[in-house]
Formats: sequence, C-alpha cells, structure tokens
Amino acid sequence: MQKTLIVTNDFPPRPGGIQAFVHNMAVRQPAGSVVVYASTWRDGSEVAAFDAEQPFPVIRDGTKMMVPTPRVNRRAAEILRAEGCDSVWFGAAAPLGLMAPQLRRAGAGRLLGMTHGHEAAWAQLPASRQLLRRIGAGTDVLTYLGEYTRSRIASAVGPEAAARMAQLPPGVDERTFRPDSGGDAVRAGLGLTDRPVVVCVSRLVPRKGQDTLITALPQILREVPDAVLLIVGDGPYRGELEKLAERTGVSASVRFTGAVPWSELPAHYGAGDVFAMPCRTRRGGLDVEGLGIVYLEASATGLPVVAGDSGGAPDAVLEGETGYVVPGGSPSAAAERIVRLLKDPQLRRTMGEAGRAWVERSWRWDLLAGRLTSLLAQQ
Repeated sequence: MQKTLIVTNDFPPRPGGIQAFVHNMAVRQPAGSVVVYASTWRDGSEVAAFDAEQPFPVIRDGTKMMVPTPRVNRRAAEILRAEGCDSVWFGAAAPLGLMAPQLRRAGAGRLLGMTHGHEAAWAQLPASRQLLRRIGAGTDVLTYLGEYTRSRIASAVGPEAAARMAQLPPGVDERTFRPDSGGDAVRAGLGLTDRPVVVCVSRLVPRKGQDTLITALPQILREVPDAVLLIVGDGPYRGELEKLAERTGVSASVRFTGAVPWSELPAHYGAGDVFAMPCRTRRGGLDVEGLGIVYLEASATGLPVVAGDSGGAPDAVLEGETGYVVPGGSPSAAAERIVRLLKDPQLRRTMGEAGRAWVERSWRWDLLAGRLTSLLAQQ
C-alpha cells in the first residue's frame, strides 16, 4: 500500500477551515496509508488527547508554526524514511511546499500541495510569486478550490505547473448538515419561533460582511418588519458590529450568539430561513474569500444562500438555483435579495432543495476524499 506523509501547520485541535479540510480528508484515506507531521498548537493535554484518538500516527514538531528550515526538512525526511512513506501531501502548499526538493531526494515519489485562499493572495506580490513558482516546480500537483483561486495561482506558478493543477475543494458532511438539524429548538431558545430569521455563520472579521447585513437591516425591516439577523460566531470585529447595530438603530433585531461549539453549528444553520454572508475583497485583493464552505453547509441544511462576490465565493453558489451572489459591501443589493427570499416561502423551499441536492451530488466528503486518494496515487 502507498503511504503518505502529511506535512502541515493546519491540523486540529487548532481551529480553522484549512485545519478541518486537512483532517476530514486525512481520516477518509485508506486505513494505514497516512502519517501526519504537524506543528503544535498549544501545550497541554488537549493536543495529546486529540492525537491519541486519530486512526493514524501524528508526530508533532515542537514549534507552533513550521517553516521550511534545514531542521524541519531533516525531521520530515527522517519521518518519511522511518514510516516508509513514498508520497508527501502538504496541507497548505505555501510555504511548506518549498520542502519538496529535499523530500524528493529523501525518497518521496509523489508530492502534492493543497492550495487555499492565501496562496491566491501570495500570487499578487512579486516576492511571494517567485516562491509559488518554486513550489509549483517542486511538486507533482497543486490542488485548487475553484476557478478564482486556480486562475490566480496558475499565473504565478507557470504554464507547466499550471497544467498539472487539479481541483480539490473541501467537502460537506451531508449527514451532519441537514434540514432536520435541530433549528427549531435553537429558534425557540432564542425566542425567535415566529420571526423570519436571516442567519450568518462565520468568524466576525471585516471581510465576511456582517456589517453589510447590519447596514442592510433597515431596508429589510421596512419590507419584513419582524425579521431578525442572527449572527453566529465570534471574532475581533464583534465590538464594532455591536456599535454599528446601535448607531443604525437595529439592535433589537440583531442577535449575537458568540462562539458556538462545532456540534451545535448545524442546528444554528437550521435556525435560519435564509443564509447570508455578503463577503467582500479587501486590501487590494490580498484579503479574499477562498471558497466559502459555509454556503455549502447552509445549502446542505436546506437554506437558500446570499453570498458576496469575493474571490471564490461564487463557486459555492449556483446563481438563481441555490441562491444569489451580490456585490460585496452593497447593503442595498443584499437587502433586495434577502427581502425577496423572506417574502417568498416557495422560492426558499425550491432553492433550499436544489442546494441540498447539489451538495449530495458534488460536495460530499467521501467523493472528494476519493479524488485526493487518486491524485496521491498517480505516477
């Protein structure tokens, strides 16, 4: 059996989308086929307990963020040889993909680097473009999330590496995110049983567009007076969002849940009638949405979605079928689509059913993990 060494800084219990992506792919690979070499998130028993529960060995580096130094290269090569690995999978191609030549010399016959939103940002700057070109030359395949990230990264890595790129987005656990996820209980607990609910599940940072939703709320309330905006998640932007709600005069129609345990997220999606996250591109294209898995989780839950047009977010929406894409940062455009959905139960139902079917057809973890298995095996 082919055996793969996963080299990654992005691995649970460190939270985050890339971490969940890598872990979900890893646990779905054939038994006995992977070994993980990962950085250490924090000291203590949490990491050790998590690692002990995994169906594969997890070897932790002593640092909290590995970079391709000679020491890390040597350690990865030692693990590769000791564990009998013949392929390498970089959880994020930048910067650890720079280790590819050393690991090939150590015996790796196949090297794969996953790319995400930050590699697309690297492609915008001259110095990091050169590093991406080296990563593309050193690996056998770079994966990409969708057309937006592919086009940006391909321009940096050069035509030969671009021709070897393959799409590999994260998936959705359709058995966890489903229409009967427990949303009614969440609505009841929040006192929202009889109110139309617009839900946004995300980190609270400026790119995600929660401020756009708050600014859009007066327009929404003029058409749907009892609507409420349910903001699920936490982050450094929360204080500013709360102040914005006060200044806008809509505090009574906005609910902040704060951080929610992962096990409770499906029910919080299900508490909504419409999912909206009108994300926008910031910092001259350096801060963009790589894909937006939240839109697909909402679709799996049976909700129509309203997405922003940042980066690869439109790749997670079938325009006019599973939801709508609006200009990021446009409260009026977001409000128009949200109002239309809130006032038309049949349209919500049709789009929600279409989104659920799309996830089952194209975005299941087992389908995408099988694609990764094939990419690792190609020679």
